[in-house]
Amino acid sequence: MKYQVRRAVRTLSVALFLLGWQGASMVNARRQFLNPILFPSPLDMVRAAYAESAEGILWRDIAASLARIFQGFGIGALIAVPLGCATGYFRRLDDWVDPIVELFRPIPPLALLPLFIIWLGIGEVSKVLLIAFSTFFPIFLNTTEGVRSTDPLHVRAALSLGADRWQIFGNVIVRSALPNIIVGLRLGFALGFFVLVAAELIAADSGLGYRIQESRNFFLVDRMFVGAAVIGVLGFTFNLVLRRLEDLLLRWRTTIAQARG
Repeated sequence: MKYQVRRAVRTLSVALFLLGWQGASMVNARRQFLNPILFPSPLDMVRAAYAESAEGILWRDIAASLARIFQGFGIGALIAVPLGCATGYFRRLDDWVDPIVELFRPIPPLALLPLFIIWLGIGEVSKVLLIAFSTFFPIFLNTTEGVRSTDPLHVRAALSLGADRWQIFGNVIVRSALPNIIVGLRLGFALGFFVLVAAELIAADSGLGYRIQESRNFFLVDRMFVGAAVIGVLGFTFNLVLRRLEDLLLRWRTTIAQARG
């Protein structure tokens, strides 16, 4: 029941926001506080999105952006999760890896975009690897922290039952780190989407970021809003998928909480 109430409240908040936006746009169209072209309404955005969909532009841009983000995110996650687990578990490996990570972590990914373009060209590889670079750090750091924060009591319990080192690593430590890993994946995807759109604004001939830039050149503000809204919806959807995955993989947390309650 509580979940249904929360869901209704969230849906209502979005509906009220859109209604308020539509009303403000209608008032602005009459009073001319701003040029109406600069402040499109949600209905204007729907019409623009329909036009782009009918032309096939919107779907091509969504497909291009999703292909880049999933490739870059996948590469970053496939490197960050195993390396983070190993670094958090083996202290000697941490002594080697941590200085390198801390050296590169403060560098803004977009500062490396010109270098990636010089090295790899303006094509897909430079954007995909830049996304992989940006997603690596939040996933790696959260994974490492999750491994290190494993309750020693759980490890001792596994040892008392005869588990060897690798069984403890796979069945106790990695599972204990799953909440942190999923948080890292969520943060990594959000950062990767930010870098993707910024890269498409600068160096691309397709994608949502490119479409926003192209719409700006032709002063199509409603289409700029459509691009931004689609980015928000895609990011929200993927975050929701990861949260559902977290609930599915970590149902034991709910069981423990109910037992304690």
